[in-house]
Amino acid sequence: MSFVLDQLISDCISAVGKPHTERAIRDIVAQAVSDPQALMKVLGVPSRAGVERLHVASDLTVLNVVWAPRMTLRPHNHNVWAVIGVYSGREDNIFWRRRADDPDGRIEAAGAKSIGPGEVCPLGRHIIHSVTNPTSQFTGAIHVYGGDFFTTERSEWEPDALHEQPYNLEQNLQLFEDSNAMWTQ
Repeated sequence: MSFVLDQLISDCISAVGKPHTERAIRDIVAQAVSDPQALMKVLGVPSRAGVERLHVASDLTVLNVVWAPRMTLRPHNHNVWAVIGVYSGREDNIFWRRRADDPDGRIEAAGAKSIGPGEVCPLGRHIIHSVTNPTSQFTGAIHVYGGDFFTTERSEWEPDALHEQPYNLEQNLQLFEDSNAMWTQ
């Protein structure tokens, strides 16, 4: 089986706006990551943390996300649905929920899921999660979002007191670069 990047993007675009879009995207991403070796022949073996834009539009974003070893992204939401498919390494997700008794918007842990090569995890539009690569290798994953990942307003929670604040895209993208610096010293 061979992986064709343009076909993945075309299939995702075709699924948007149809009934059961998220389920269709999950199936498309599952097919893409079902043969990690074929996918890595096209995207490369993950060796540098980053967020590669494969397709960005107002209704759909497709990214190749590479996490550095031991890299962690603080709790955040997307305010759109998402589908994550791992093709190398591992993504550990902690799921969070807003504390009903807290007027400051703080959150508490509500569950977790570890995603390995060939596995897919759909995330609903209201999900809050944090992500860690717990391994000593780079983790590669296809991330598909039901909107423009780069312009959708959303929140993140600072890790100490878990207070809600506006999502800082530039700071989060810089985290990938900072993580690269740690692994090239």
